[in-house]
Amino acid sequence: MKPILPDPVKLFFGILYSDDERLRRAKELLREKYGRIDYESEPFEFIITDYYAPEMGSTISRLFLSHELLIQPDEIARIKLESNEIEDLLALAGKRKVNLDPGYIDTCKAILASAKYNGPKVYLGHGIYADLTLYYEKGTFYPYPWSFPDFKTSQYNHSFLRIRELYKVQLKKERRGGKT
Repeated sequence: MKPILPDPVKLFFGILYSDDERLRRAKELLREKYGRIDYESEPFEFIITDYYAPEMGSTISRLFLSHELLIQPDEIARIKLESNEIEDLLALAGKRKVNLDPGYIDTCKAILASAKYNGPKVYLGHGIYADLTLYYEKGTFYPYPWSFPDFKTSQYNHSFLRIRELYKVQLKKERRGGKT
């Protein structure tokens, strides 16, 4: 069987932040780089771990946003490197106040890009790994045993289901050749 290119996927960002102004600037930079944001979740209080507290402070929130732009899955490694540059640009005295985790959704899963290795992650190149984070089945998303603890709760399901719905509409339109 000859290889075929995969369908494009939906770019999203999971964002941890402790500074509202730097979050606002990060969203501006992401819009400039990746186009219109078509979904933004409400902020979630991030209290599942204190791992980021020494760098970001004790009051950390998480939100998700997605871009109208569909990408090829192999672009996620480059996007992770670009988002690391944005984090550095917005750092205060060398400490991140915004942590940008790019990922993508297709019809059956959510992948996050990571610079950290562990067993289930798949190497993509340039020091970046694909972290299989959630899978879709019977109307909802489920975590894998290795998923981050906050992704193991159902608190983000509404956001991922909404992003998936936006993606399905876009994919259908693209398959029809961009015709509405």
